[in-house]
Amino acid sequence: MSNPYFRFKQFTVYHDRCAMKVGTDGCLLGAWTPLPSPTTSPIRVLDVGTGSGLIALMLAQRLPDAIIDAIDIDPGAIEQATYNFSLSPWANRLHAHLCSLQEWQSSLTPTSQRNGLYDLIVSNPPYFANSLPNPDLQRNTARHTDTLSYNELFFCCAKLLTPTGIFSTILPSSAESEILSILPSTLSTLNSNLSPILITRVHSKRNTPPLRTLMAFSPTSTYTSTSSLTLMLSNSRSPEYTALMQDFYL
Repeated sequence: MSNPYFRFKQFTVYHDRCAMKVGTDGCLLGAWTPLPSPTTSPIRVLDVGTGSGLIALMLAQRLPDAIIDAIDIDPGAIEQATYNFSLSPWANRLHAHLCSLQEWQSSLTPTSQRNGLYDLIVSNPPYFANSLPNPDLQRNTARHTDTLSYNELFFCCAKLLTPTGIFSTILPSSAESEILSILPSTLSTLNSNLSPILITRVHSKRNTPPLRTLMAFSPTSTYTSTSSLTLMLSNSRSPEYTALMQDFYL
């Protein structure tokens, strides 16, 4: 039996009751996500598809005054995230909700929709759109785009972001061009803009194709910075990966 928890420097994440376990994708997104510079306090954060609550906990550590909403459609995940939040030093700033992104966005008042509510939105989304469904229904729901398409993800996030907010996600590198191509049509009905500001292509080893792409978007910037990140050198973590995770990994 695998370990039911993963221990970080400042918190512990139990993941035995939710479909998606603590993994490299979530850890990368939580540590890499660029932090916003809002004009008001406290910073408001939304974690879409929180699972065990891993990314929300990492952002609570990085943003000492942030108020963080974490949503998921899996009751087991919300139970797990709620428990993990209660064990953390930031329990009073972390709130888990059993809700889809579509429901969460539509439940806000029209005024909130126009002005934006969140300074930062993060999502490690379902992305196996073209793969065969997993016989494990819970894991299948967590990993397929049947319940949250890329179009819906970007549409809802664009509505929920403040004008200076940031939306950050991690996707298979094969989806990068698709995401960049659907953005204009997805947002045209909103008369809104959401442009990439930071793209990091993640390689498992040097001289191998990227497997994941970390992407950050903002409504107000049109400048895109690109970089790459290699995870492993021989049998050990690369210096850049080690530096990225130094505040989290034991």
